[in-house]
Amino acid sequence: MTPTAAEPGAQVAASPGQLSLVGGTRPRIAQVISSLQVGGLENVVCQLVTRLGDAAEHLVVTPGLDGPMRARFPRHVTVVAMAEQHRPDRWNALRMARVFRRFRPHVVHTRNWTGIDGIIAARLSGVPLVVHGEHGREAADPEGRNLTRRRVRRLLAPLVNRFVTVSHDLARWLEQDVGVSRRRITTIHNGVDLRRFTPGDRAQARRALGLSAEAFVVGTVGRLDPVKDQAALIRAVASIQDAGPRASQQAGRRAVTVVIAGDGPCRAGLEVAARESGLGERVRLIGQHDDVPGLLRALDVFALPSLGEGISNAILEAMAAGCPVVATAVGGNPELVVDDETGAIVPAGQVEALAAAIARYAAEPALAAAHGRAGRARAEREFDLERMLGDYRDLYAGVLARRRPAASRPGRAEAPR
Repeated sequence: MTPTAAEPGAQVAASPGQLSLVGGTRPRIAQVISSLQVGGLENVVCQLVTRLGDAAEHLVVTPGLDGPMRARFPRHVTVVAMAEQHRPDRWNALRMARVFRRFRPHVVHTRNWTGIDGIIAARLSGVPLVVHGEHGREAADPEGRNLTRRRVRRLLAPLVNRFVTVSHDLARWLEQDVGVSRRRITTIHNGVDLRRFTPGDRAQARRALGLSAEAFVVGTVGRLDPVKDQAALIRAVASIQDAGPRASQQAGRRAVTVVIAGDGPCRAGLEVAARESGLGERVRLIGQHDDVPGLLRALDVFALPSLGEGISNAILEAMAAGCPVVATAVGGNPELVVDDETGAIVPAGQVEALAAAIARYAAEPALAAAHGRAGRARAEREFDLERMLGDYRDLYAGVLARRRPAASRPGRAEAPR
């Protein structure tokens, strides 16, 4: 991509939310993401690049391999897959710095641990402004307790002009565990396209998926990764069916079917869990599914049994589609799901609690419908995609307008002026 005429560091127009530089030139923003696999973080960046395309010129960079997300980005956007392992190191930083020197961005926006060397790369290549986002944690460290990673983040904090998190939980972690001043952190919850994800004809959606009209269907959508713990959902449904007459009465005597959409490294293990569950064809692993709105319309309940989350796009999509949500009390999940109003919040790793919440909805379809309607209303009030896009536009505009270097002393995190 050929750089435009404006130089990094050019003054930005002062009007609120306006991204154009003085003279009307669009700023250049380099978006650093962990991979080009289909996932929540990647979809958020795709929405930003697509919907803010008139306001800024974007580059998308990943230190990883090429993947299916490349095809989802607009054709005019340059996407660079560095094809390196996800091990932040000085060589990745040097390679990424060369990419930035070619593109000459005004802002580099890095995310999560796998993008942390993008901060160093930005400063090595002379990029004037750096935003770092935290979207969630890895399965190996769901609570962010890794001391080395916290120390590295703290060391690099003075090189960052603004931090952004997708949940208040992550903001608290940055402040209390990493040591970033709260004044330097902005929280922007993800948003959902309310026009695409809507309640609809459940019977028709089930016919399209080959699901019984009489079954009680609980489903989940997401990457088949250890942190998502879809195996717990299979065990929970199996426990409902195996617990005898009392559980059957609680479940309204309806056969419970599990639909799991997505792909990833846990696929083989989940297939084994499905075979061993005794549920037979009532466990459906349907792989990557192109029509997620249609899938959600077929569900009675959406479940997210994750061991860790930043903020879940899947929960937001389910709420918009009118599904009650059963989710674990991790990360930003309790910021989305209002317990006993739009769904149920249960402890992570407790199959019995997950099973009880699902069985309750199966036994009380009117309650499930009421919580689904409340979830849709909450999505309309608080989690509209346009609100999210406006918040990011304001974030970039604010950073560009200030243009003052971050604090230069390691360990101190002062508010940019």
